[in-house]
Amino acid sequence: MQDLLDFIQRHLLLVAAFVGTAGMIIWAEFQRFTKNYKDLSASEMVQLMNHHDPILLDVRENSELTQGVIKGAKHIPMSNLSKRVSELEKFKDRKVIAYCRSGQRSSHACRVLKKNDFMDVYHLAGGVVAWESANLTVGKK
Repeated sequence: MQDLLDFIQRHLLLVAAFVGTAGMIIWAEFQRFTKNYKDLSASEMVQLMNHHDPILLDVRENSELTQGVIKGAKHIPMSNLSKRVSELEKFKDRKVIAYCRSGQRSSHACRVLKKNDFMDVYHLAGGVVAWESANLTVGKK
């Protein structure tokens, strides 16, 4: 036990980095296990779009839309979603698929939607990057 305390005292920065990294891993796993929406691959999203009539929610910023949009998507930037979620109220009982460029912001958008009582929320894992990697088309804004 004394050896452990000596090590900690001599390598405080290393121990702090380890504790910080472990904390981030635990937090990420906690978020993954407690999420209440489903991640979709690009092909799963296409299947859902073909068999249901989901609302597509693009949460990218305005400047990113020049890279292309998925046909039929409603655009509400993530920075405005909390203020503009009322625009989606009429779709609470429909499937909603959120996406962004890489999937980070849209996972946060899914949490916002679930917090606002949307029932059936999905997330395009990998975002538009994954969509294009699967050779699916995007249109021009």
